[in-house]
Amino acid sequence: MKLRKWQAPLAAALLALSLAACGGESTTEKTNDTEQSQEDIVYKDELNIAITAQPPTLDTAQTVSAVALDIAGNIYQQLFQLDANYNPVPVLAASYEVSEDGKTYTIKLREGVKFHNGEEMVAEDVVASMNRWLVTSSRAKSLLQGANFSEVDPYTVQLDVQQATSDVLVLMASQAQFPSIMPKEIVDTATAEGFSEYIGTGPYKFVEWKQDQYIQLAKFEDYVAVDNAGEPSGFTGKISAPTEKLTYHFVTDHATRIAGVQTGQYDVADSIPIENYDQLDVDPNVELQTFPGGTLTAFFNTTEGVLADKKVREAILAALNNEEIMLAAFAKPELYSLSPSYLSEGQTQWTTEAGAEYYNQANAEKAKKLLEEAGYNGEEIVLLTTKDYNEMYTGTLVIQEQLRQLGMNVRVDNYDFPTFLETKGDTSKWDMFLASTGYQITPPQLLAVTPDWAGLKDDNIANGLAAIRSAATPEEARAEWEKVQQYMYENATSTVLGHYNGVVAVNKDIEGFELFEAPVVWNAKVPE
Repeated sequence: MKLRKWQAPLAAALLALSLAACGGESTTEKTNDTEQSQEDIVYKDELNIAITAQPPTLDTAQTVSAVALDIAGNIYQQLFQLDANYNPVPVLAASYEVSEDGKTYTIKLREGVKFHNGEEMVAEDVVASMNRWLVTSSRAKSLLQGANFSEVDPYTVQLDVQQATSDVLVLMASQAQFPSIMPKEIVDTATAEGFSEYIGTGPYKFVEWKQDQYIQLAKFEDYVAVDNAGEPSGFTGKISAPTEKLTYHFVTDHATRIAGVQTGQYDVADSIPIENYDQLDVDPNVELQTFPGGTLTAFFNTTEGVLADKKVREAILAALNNEEIMLAAFAKPELYSLSPSYLSEGQTQWTTEAGAEYYNQANAEKAKKLLEEAGYNGEEIVLLTTKDYNEMYTGTLVIQEQLRQLGMNVRVDNYDFPTFLETKGDTSKWDMFLASTGYQITPPQLLAVTPDWAGLKDDNIANGLAAIRSAATPEEARAEWEKVQQYMYENATSTVLGHYNGVVAVNKDIEGFELFEAPVVWNAKVPE
C-alpha cells in the first residue's frame, strides 16, 4: 500500500522512534550511512513532464488554460502568490501598506531581482506589467475596473482602486490569468496575440517552443530567491531549481502518456484518465497522487442561438442526469462527488446548496414539457468539446445522448484544445460546452460569472458579485453569494455537473514534487 502524503511524516516519525529504541550508537551509524548515500546520488539533468495539450499561449494574463499556467509559473513570478492555505504572500513584493479608506496600496519591491535578460526588476517594469494585466485579464477588467498602478520610486509602486474590497491581494495572487512581471520593453511590444519573448524572474527561463511537440525551459542561474522563504508551501516558499532542464511534452494520446510514465520516458504525467487508474496504481515504478481538482461544469450560450431562450436552457437543466455524466467522465465513484456548489466542498465560507432543486433533476418528462412550451422544433444544438481532455469529451457525448432522448437535434464539434478555446470565443459557433475548471478562492473569480468566458452578461449577477466584495462580514458575503448561485440555477446560465479529483502519475523516486492546484516541479529532481 502506498502512503498518502499526510501519512508519510507519521511513518517517518515511527521509524525514527523504533531506531532510537535500538540504541543511540546504532542510530548514529545508520544516520551517517544515509547522509553519505544521499551525497553519492546522481540526479538527472532533465525532468520530462507529459501534459495532455499544447498550451494556447504563455501570456498568462490572457488565459485560464491549466497547461499554459503550469508551464508559465516556472518562468514568471507575481508580486504576491498563494501559499498552501490560500493566503497571498509577497514574492516579488517585499512589503505593502493599505490606506485607511482601503483604496490605495503602497507596495515595496524586492531589490536586486534579475530578469532572465540580466536586467534588474524595477518599478517601471512592474507598473507596465500590472497595468497591462488590468486591461487584459477578463477577471481584472471586471473586478478591478478603474484601478491603476503608478511608480512612486524605483522600488515602490502604488495601486489605486475605485472601491475598497476584501479581495484585491487575492486577485493579484490567484493563478488563473495571473499577472506576470516582465521587462517594460517586452510589455510595450506586446500585441493582441501576446509576446514575442518570454522573459520573467522565475527559477527557469524559456528556451524553445517546438510546435505540437514540446516546450523546454532551463535553470536560471541568476535566480534571486526570497530571503528566509521557509519550506515550500503552495506557490511560495523555498525554490531550489535542482534540475537543469524542464521539458513539457504535448502528449494528447492518453495511451502514449501512460506508457511513457511507466517506462520512465516521462517523470510526471498530468491528467491521467481514470480508466488507467488501476493499471498505474499497481505499477511499482509509478506513484499516483490525487488532489481536489475542481468542477466539471456545463456552460450555456445565453447570448444567441437556440439556448438564448431561457425555457430551452431550463429544459436541458431538467434533463441532465449528472450521475451518468460524472460516472462516464471519471469512471470511479470515489473520484467524484455530486453537489450544486460552484466552490470547493471544503471551502466552508462559500460552499452552498442554493439552487439544489434545479440540480441533477434527471426528469425527462419535465424537460419535454419545457421544450414544448419553448416551441422547440428540432433546431440543431451544437455541443463544443475537445478530446484533449477526456472528461470533457466523454461527458459531452453522454449529454448528447441524454438530449437526443428528448428528441433534440444535437451535434458535437470536436477540436484540439487551442482551437476549442478560440472557437468558444465566438458565440455564433456553439450552444453549450463542458469544461473541467479548477477551484477558485472567491465567487467573483469563477469562470461561470466571468462575462468573457461564455458570453454571460447579466446585471443581476454583476450587482451580486459587487455586494459580495463589499460585504462588511464573511456572513454577509456568504448570504450574497447564496443569492447569486440561486439566481444562476433559476436562470440556467450554467450548471455544475460534479466535483472531481485530479490524478497525476509520477516516477516513484521523484523528490521535491508537490501538488497544489497543479503540479509544482521547480523543486523536483529524479535520481538517474
